[in-house]
Amino acid sequence: MSVFFTSDQHFGDHRRLFIDRRPFASVAEMDEAMAARWNAAVRPEDTVWHLGDLTRLRKPERIDALLSGLNGRKHLIIGNNDGPATLAWPGWQRVSHYAELEVDGRGLVLCHYAFRTWNGSGRGSLNLHGHSHGRLRPMKRQFDVGVDVWDFTPATLDQILARAAMRA
Repeated sequence: MSVFFTSDQHFGDHRRLFIDRRPFASVAEMDEAMAARWNAAVRPEDTVWHLGDLTRLRKPERIDALLSGLNGRKHLIIGNNDGPATLAWPGWQRVSHYAELEVDGRGLVLCHYAFRTWNGSGRGSLNLHGHSHGRLRPMKRQFDVGVDVWDFTPATLDQILARAAMRA
């Protein structure tokens, strides 16, 4: 079983095509591509930590159809664009604004927003975040897991650390 991190799909949001210069001709194409890439990476038994801004959809039945079609056991770290119906989806393993966990012996601090400092930052803990769509200058041990940074695909901690090693 693998653990994945992702954020900022903004499923159903036509504005993301222009604001983030996403390479899709339509919202339908964007949504389909992101769902396909998610399911190509994530198996049903894997864990996914979604760090906010999942969708602009508001109807519970549309949110259920979307999330039920995405592989993995899903946790939500609330983003500024996650509406009440997204938060209320019954399939979430956990819904919170913040989480601390350990993966592969590494301390992680998860939030939709990037931190300047975080619990354990001086002892090697990592901050994973979304919200910035790849526009923030990277800090040591801080990583944007948003889809605009990760080719619209959830990433594992190993993938995140391998990319960090390449930029060092």
